[in-house]
Amino acid sequence: MILKALYDYYNRCGNLPAFGMEEKEIGFVIVISKEGKFVRFEDCRLDSKQARTYLVKKHVGRSSAIVANYLYDNSSYVLGYAENEKAKKDVEEQTKKRSDKENACLEAFKEKVDSIYKVYPENNDLAAICKFYQQSKEEILASISQDSLWEEIKKNLSKKYSTFSFRIDGDLKIVAEKKEILQLEYSEDDNKGNGFCLITGNKGITVDTTTATMIPGSQATAKLVAFQVNSGYDSYGKKKCENAPISKDAEFAYTTALNAMLQKGSHNKFGVGNRTFVFWASSNAEAAEQTEESLFDLLGFADEEQDDPNARIEQVRKVFTSIYSGTLKTSLDDRFYILGLAPNSARIAVVYWSECSLKEFAEKILRHFDDMEIIDTRKDGKPYMGIKSMLAAVTLNGKQSEATPNLPEAVVKSIFQGTPYPFTLFSACIRRIRAESGNKDNNAIRIARMAIIKAYLNRINDNNKKINTMLDKSNTNQGYLCGRLFAVLDKIQEDANGIRSICERYMNAASATPASVFATILNLSYHHMEKLTNESRKIFYEKMKQEIIDKIPATGFPAHLDLQDQGRFFIGYYHQRQDFFTKKEDENKN
Repeated sequence: MILKALYDYYNRCGNLPAFGMEEKEIGFVIVISKEGKFVRFEDCRLDSKQARTYLVKKHVGRSSAIVANYLYDNSSYVLGYAENEKAKKDVEEQTKKRSDKENACLEAFKEKVDSIYKVYPENNDLAAICKFYQQSKEEILASISQDSLWEEIKKNLSKKYSTFSFRIDGDLKIVAEKKEILQLEYSEDDNKGNGFCLITGNKGITVDTTTATMIPGSQATAKLVAFQVNSGYDSYGKKKCENAPISKDAEFAYTTALNAMLQKGSHNKFGVGNRTFVFWASSNAEAAEQTEESLFDLLGFADEEQDDPNARIEQVRKVFTSIYSGTLKTSLDDRFYILGLAPNSARIAVVYWSECSLKEFAEKILRHFDDMEIIDTRKDGKPYMGIKSMLAAVTLNGKQSEATPNLPEAVVKSIFQGTPYPFTLFSACIRRIRAESGNKDNNAIRIARMAIIKAYLNRINDNNKKINTMLDKSNTNQGYLCGRLFAVLDKIQEDANGIRSICERYMNAASATPASVFATILNLSYHHMEKLTNESRKIFYEKMKQEIIDKIPATGFPAHLDLQDQGRFFIGYYHQRQDFFTKKEDENKN
């Protein structure tokens, strides 16, 4: 199912590399003359982490075997040189200590060039490269070491982009990307193999091993499909990928599609903790393309900050509303896929997989919007509904890496499948509020945490009244009422003395054991009321206190609130505080 969806995505895109090709980062180009003499190095790096990409023949798979790539490779193969990190001395001394492996790699690359030249003996570019390798290794290293870029190259040989190829002086293309000399090794006979592909169902030549699809945190050779020899994965005498036969073209298609979505700058992926998620639609329809881009924006991974961050979120909501309502036309065959991956030694583990129609997916995203929506009086209006914002709200100092193991995929699952939000998210939110409630900056009750609590409580199946977006005076839940009353008492002290010590000292106790502290803080509020100079404000607060207290049972404040009602306490507190701000803004407008 997963591999077939990736295979279809490759065929849908149309702009991915053709069979046998790949986009390869090549950091340095060796410019040579038509006579095979070294001219200069050309720096193709874009910044300190990446280089320009070229469409070249797909790299060969190798672990310990010495196999050369097609007219490009690392310094060991192209130059027979590998930097000695223990001692950086002159080139002449290093050439004497060059290991047999580097020499073998260089010879393998020379043999590769010779074999290609025999196929295309009339090609002048290949003739120039062959002349270049007619020189001894010492002569080659001596000539390139005179280039001003050589010292910089030696410092970066361990970087991913440190791959070398050739360009003839005066030419515009590197030799490795010239299609007229590429041997893609594809023929009609490939469809006449002796194995049936599990992806396409067609008969053809199957692969022994699959191409690496590296994700953050995994080994460079990590693969989505792999079988370890003689480790209990073989059956009926079959080895490696014979256990799950995949044809050459299907293997190329699904690995190319996955690597394209995993590459840097892709808008079809997002990372949460050590998990990597990729998502894609099954068609090129307008609704499908807008879904992919909107999901990227919703998750909080936009490339540029906008003057109005919420404008982007509103645009996302508009797209999904249009899909769900039918304004943006979708087909019943239009599907949306989400794949979650995690590093696991030499392989990649699938931790999440979801498939649904575009309309169903839009419905689930809109439900997330509705559940997370809560009154917001902030001036900056930063988005808070994305996965990054949610995880940052429940971790120390907002570090997503500190999130509880398996929490990221649990949150993703709840959003994308419409299931209740994880209890671990809710409980972590309550813990962070309690841990920070004594801080003088009073930032424990922040909008993202309140939205999480509201969303969690509204999705669980219980008999309590659903929590509204803003203040709900008809809500008689004891936790909600205690939170509202605490906010009123906190506001009275703030207006009277300009401080909020009640919030700093009594918040945790009031939210867990109201009966133990409310008598004390109600008594304090009478003294605070006396300091208010505005009589109308005194009457206003007195009426508000009475309105809330009248809804509390005659038996008094509850002795204990369970964890869910503690969440309602914080929501009640937040709603009441935001209602004060809203009334003040309305008064200022009038």
